[in-house]
Amino acid sequence: MAKDKPTKSADGDKKNTSLRLDRKTLKALKIRAIEEDTSVQKIIERLVEDYLSDSKKKN
Repeated sequence: MAKDKPTKSADGDKKNTSLRLDRKTLKALKIRAIEEDTSVQKIIERLVEDYLSDSKKKN
């Protein structure tokens, strides 16, 4: 069985993770990504970065 190789991108090394979302939530998220001509990955990454940035401001 082949091992997964790390994915390199222009942004540097990225690691994979998974999450579980309610079926309706995931569908709405995918539709929104299409409407905004982006990807679910980019939306979630932006939201996480904003969350982490906000938590630094509160401390």
